[in-house]
Amino acid sequence: MKIVIAGGTGFVGKVLSRLLQENGHEIIILTRNKTVKEKDIQYVQWLQQGARPEQLLDTVDAFVNLAGISLNNGRWTKKQKKAIYTSRMDATLEIVRIMEHLSAKPKVLINASAVGIYPTSSTATYTEDSMDYATDFLGTTVQDWERQAKRAEKLGVRVALARFGVILGRDQGALPSMLLPYKMHIGGTIGSGEQWLSWVHVEDVARAIYFAITNENIKGPFNITAPHAVRMKDFGKSIAMIMGRSHWMPVPSIAMRLALGEQSILVLEGQHVLPAVLEKHHFTFHFPHLKEALYDLY
Repeated sequence: MKIVIAGGTGFVGKVLSRLLQENGHEIIILTRNKTVKEKDIQYVQWLQQGARPEQLLDTVDAFVNLAGISLNNGRWTKKQKKAIYTSRMDATLEIVRIMEHLSAKPKVLINASAVGIYPTSSTATYTEDSMDYATDFLGTTVQDWERQAKRAEKLGVRVALARFGVILGRDQGALPSMLLPYKMHIGGTIGSGEQWLSWVHVEDVARAIYFAITNENIKGPFNITAPHAVRMKDFGKSIAMIMGRSHWMPVPSIAMRLALGEQSILVLEGQHVLPAVLEKHHFTFHFPHLKEALYDLY
């Protein structure tokens, strides 16, 4: 297959590109960086004045949209929240525009999303059938993001919305910053410790996206989270055990709110999210349990 990836030079995109290449697929990456270059990957400029990527993207089988600036790039100031929002909307709108101009439409669009669409709760459990959505900044951003992606359905394109949990990777993603306090011997429970962490190994993220590309029955939202979420206190204890460090220094919620502002919701609150759609279609996680994922990554 010929597969286009927006955000293909990022954390998840690099892992996905490698997986797709290993399985013999042709990769095209939409990018604004003119200097990036990897072997056997075609790069097409987009989101720049004068760029017309649709002229180079005919006979494409699938689009994967991972574009959008990180939620962890600094405090959520008004300016930063606007950048988080517009980076996702602009990329998704442009992908739909590109599809509109293609004579042969792709079969599928896999569009990134997030479990932040669900309200935070220490007691509720969410699947793709849950219709209770968060009304905070992250929840409304994700809802708008999915709404824009679903516009591609009018073109006859199957749209699958990949609701990512907290993605763990060796050098990028959430894990390096989570390991840092333990490396400094000051690791401990953050906030109450009862908040849920619906995590997933980055390799399983890439595999789940590939699975959705090739499985015509996956459409609409599908959660990409490991089947066994953990409480934040247990996540910290698992890190401490694997690193051989103490789990002793609690971090009060007020300290995190003072340090991070509104962004503190990412660590002080969470959701218990299950990958019901993936499990229904018999997707197999390589890392279903936290400890085996941490052993692989640390």
